[in-house]
Amino acid sequence: MAGPDGNKPDRMEPDFTRKVPDGDTVERSVCTRCGFIAYDNPKIVVGSVATAGQRILLCRRAINPRKGYWTLPAGYLEHKETAEDGAMREAREEACATLTIHQLLATYSIMHISQVQLMFRATLENPETIAPGPESEEVGLFEWDDIPWDELAFPSVAWALRHYHQVKDRDAFPPFTNPVEGL
Repeated sequence: MAGPDGNKPDRMEPDFTRKVPDGDTVERSVCTRCGFIAYDNPKIVVGSVATAGQRILLCRRAINPRKGYWTLPAGYLEHKETAEDGAMREAREEACATLTIHQLLATYSIMHISQVQLMFRATLENPETIAPGPESEEVGLFEWDDIPWDELAFPSVAWALRHYHQVKDRDAFPPFTNPVEGL
């Protein structure tokens, strides 16, 4: 409907305030005009420990955070994407890699940055054609003893590698969670 001047009124922008909505227990951003609740929930990261024989795929990060450090192919899950599809997409984007996902290796809760990480065990289908994608400076296949442990980007990369190593010869195992100190 047109306003008094004949023009359509400008859309009202939301005006958010922080409060605990009725029936909730957590403070959230709530629109003072319409009551819309803007949920800010943890991000889901998906990735994989992808292997070719006894070698493990690692990517040297070309972006921050931790540019120049080695990581597993992983990244944020997209809307309308399964966790497995997201892990395969991330491997394609970061290492031009084609994967077969086998099973969930671990679920890590990274509370200080509000992330839940789902790491899968996978087989690399194209080890001869891996190459750096736009977010990687280089990619490589590493034997266990050659992994650059002092150059890993995040603690969860080391966790996933060690958890993989514990079950690499097993077909079935329960998924791991955050390790106890000292793992």
